[in-house]
Amino acid sequence: MRRHSARQPDGLLAARAAAAAATVGHAIPAPDLRAAAFFDVDNTIMRGASIYYFARGLAARKMFTSVDLARMTYAQLSLRVRGSEHAGHIDSAREAALAFVAGHEVSEIVRLCEEIYDETMADRIWEGARELAQRHLDAGQRVWLVTATPTELAEIMARRLGLTGALGTVAESVDGVYTGRLVGGLLHGLAKPAAMAALARREGLDLTRCAAYSDSVNDLPMLLLAGHPHAVNPDSELRAEARRRGWPVHDFRTGRRVALVALPAAGAAGAVAGGFAAGVALRRRRSA
Repeated sequence: MRRHSARQPDGLLAARAAAAAATVGHAIPAPDLRAAAFFDVDNTIMRGASIYYFARGLAARKMFTSVDLARMTYAQLSLRVRGSEHAGHIDSAREAALAFVAGHEVSEIVRLCEEIYDETMADRIWEGARELAQRHLDAGQRVWLVTATPTELAEIMARRLGLTGALGTVAESVDGVYTGRLVGGLLHGLAKPAAMAALARREGLDLTRCAAYSDSVNDLPMLLLAGHPHAVNPDSELRAEARRRGWPVHDFRTGRRVALVALPAAGAAGAVAGGFAAGVALRRRRSA
């Protein structure tokens, strides 16, 4: 007991000396409550279409019927081959995919979203895009995803990436079960800046101090709403627009052409992937 009490002052002295000598290597930034960053998801944060990987994960779990599969494949082929994102084409493609959750419990789909993200999406995140988001976090700003993908999946992505949250398409549910309908339609086109503006009002954000990131010219309204727009892996039209307006361009793709959708194995998922891959190839040939 005496020896222990005799050593105690030395221990206290060492502790105080260590604390006094410690220097701050990386100061924690003060929260910047008026600024935030908004990131599109598909081909901006991750390679390929998040809704496709969600659907492929559900197909692997036998949650498709042949009719469902045919509808989604046709909708995606129609969208990609035409090379445009008109509202009607987007609605049919996305709603066909979201309809797969009809009749399932919300808790079940959330659990599956967790699994699907880990299995097929986590390794498709652009490291460069993650670093862009981290810069905003390091500056004490909040970072939100803005996407047409289901909000449950978008929120999981945001949580796994350490972001603030997500704005996504809301699927209607009654008593914890999905109806197969959407609440107000898809979060796409003009709905994205509207959602950003609504969130800004709720959170007290100054949009002129906010940044926005996207790969598609279809997100031009979203980019124009923010004071600091950025083009990420841009399509040809957005690249031209960014150059004309003097916006920063970030391209994390390697080589001249990048396969945004990997070809999976044969079977139900293969049929869907074939639609995606064929459409992407045709679209890229036309834009080259």
